[in-house]
Parts: sequence; structure tokens; C-alpha cells
Amino acid sequence: MTTLIEAQPPVGTLLRRWRERRRLSQLDLASRAEVSARHVSFLETGRSKPTKEMLLKLSEQLEIPLRERNSLLLAGGYAPAYPEHQLSDVPMAAVADAIAAILGAHLPAPAVVVDRHWNMIDGNAAVAMFTEGCALHLLEPPVNVLRLSLHPEGMAPRIVNLGQWRSHLLHRLEHQIATTGDPFLAALADELSSYPGAEAPTDHDPGALVVPLRFATPGGELAFLSTTTVFGTPMDVTVAELAIETFYPADAPTAAALAESVR
Repeated sequence: MTTLIEAQPPVGTLLRRWRERRRLSQLDLASRAEVSARHVSFLETGRSKPTKEMLLKLSEQLEIPLRERNSLLLAGGYAPAYPEHQLSDVPMAAVADAIAAILGAHLPAPAVVVDRHWNMIDGNAAVAMFTEGCALHLLEPPVNVLRLSLHPEGMAPRIVNLGQWRSHLLHRLEHQIATTGDPFLAALADELSSYPGAEAPTDHDPGALVVPLRFATPGGELAFLSTTTVFGTPMDVTVAELAIETFYPADAPTAAALAESVR
């Protein structure tokens, strides 16, 4: 039995793809990296072999994610520069403790930790208000929070402003795809776009500052604002790809309902 393995593109090809994704000319990149455009051209065509230091410097200027920086280094014949640990590993203790503290402190409002593919890594007890009533197959690990949100057997039937929320999530995902070029996210976007759901209204509230999540519960409609927290200056692949999605009450009735839930 023969297994087909996709050949890794040359390091110069990878550099060119990232430069084009960032919509930079060779001169633009050369200016940022303080090298000549000729040198960038030679690196991309394979006429010159980049040093490890040059690859790291260009990666920084191109804002390449750490995982892909490691792939670039491997293509250039070098060892990866950035480690990748599990949250349960000893070196990650401080990060895991910080995440636990944020999730706990955010109660009684929901908060989840997701990875680069929007799979839920952890969440606080208040997330149950979102997952209650969702199909069991959507709650089997790894739970993808975007799929859970927009799937017709997930949260979607209880999202009052589904069209607006769906448009907001797909726009975020499209931006992430444009930034990373991740094929998994591209496939996820195609899947989510195929789900039924009302189109976003064209007459947005001119007084609205952010898109809220309006969610129907047995006790009435709740409205949330969401924020995303990431770790600053990460040097580990896992840490760089973690994000904490926190939900805050968007109106007084929601704040009161959350406060009542812990009495």
C-alpha cells in the first residue's frame, strides 16, 4: 500500500506566499527587514539560502503565526524555534493558573477558552446556559464553538438576532482565514455558511457600539457583549493560539438575571 505525502514547498515559495498574503511587495518587505529587495528576491527564488536568523526576522515582519514559523524553519532545514506544550505540562502551569483565574472570576457570566480552530479547551460553569438543549453530537469533544453557535441543532434556534450574529461570526472567521491561510478554517467557513439562517439586517441600530448576542432562555431574553483576550508576546505555539472569549451583560435585565442566578 502506497501512502501519498504532499511535498513541502521550498522555503522560498513559502516566503513568497506569506508576503503576497500580507499584500507586500519585495521592496516593502526588504525595507521592513532592512535588507535589499534583491536579497528578498534571491531568497524567494532559491538562489540564496536564508539563515535561521533571517527567516525569523522575515517571519516577524510578515507577522507569521508561530506554528507556521516553525514550518518555515523546517522547510529551510532548521529546527523549530518555538515549543508547543499541552496546558497540563509543567512549563504551562502559570498560563493554566491564569486561565482558571479568569474563568472563575468571570462568573456568573459565561467564558470559554478556544484554540486556533475554535475548539473549546475549557469553560466556566455559566457556559451551560448556552449548551443546554443542544444536540449531543455537537457537545462531543472537540466542541467547536462556532459550529455549536450556528448549527440548527445547536444554539441557533435560541439566538434571537441569528442573522446579525451569524454575519458577525463569519466575518471574524473570514478575517482569520485571510490572516493565517488555514485550510481547516476555510473548510469550517464553508460548512457554517451552508447552515440555514436569516441574513443580517441592513438597518443596523445607529446607536449600537458592538454586535450583541441576544439569547432566549426559559427566564427570558438575555443580551451579551463579547470580548476576546489573548496572551501578550507568546513564545509557545499553544499559548499563541489560545483565546479567551468572555461574555458580559449588554443591558440591565441581563445583569440582574445573572446576579439572581448566584443567589
